[in-house]
Amino acid sequence: MADKILVAVFSASGVTRRVGKEIARIAGADFYEIVPREKYTMADLNWMNKRSRSSVEMNDPAARPEIAGAVGDMASYDTVIVGFPIWWGVAPRIIDTFLESYDFSGKKIIPFCTSGGSGVGRSDTELHKNVSADVTWAKGEQINRPNEAKIRRWLEEVL
Repeated sequence: MADKILVAVFSASGVTRRVGKEIARIAGADFYEIVPREKYTMADLNWMNKRSRSSVEMNDPAARPEIAGAVGDMASYDTVIVGFPIWWGVAPRIIDTFLESYDFSGKKIIPFCTSGGSGVGRSDTELHKNVSADVTWAKGEQINRPNEAKIRRWLEEVL
């Protein structure tokens, strides 16, 4: 029987959501959007303002923004593809919240990111410390748009 796959994404602007939906379609996976309990405004996302919500969160490694809702049956998934935009060179703190909210034991986690400037960098390995040791990690990939050919090649490598 084929693995049951979940694509879980946080998307501040819609870019990561579009890529995640395309990954879910191609992989035959379920799609879940990680939505903050308190949605981000444009002012919150102003990375040039040191007092903006995103700047404050990213400067505090212990920040864990709350998530509205939950994955219905995480235990039923074998593989979880986690997508996020790159903020300050790493995943947004809400991805830490997501990874710390579930038991991923025995699962494969595959990160992907979207970014206007930087690549995956240390973002995928930084996530490892938020999850138990009994997880198989695939190498993270930067995918900035729903490019079917690129996504298919990547999925063939990581699934």
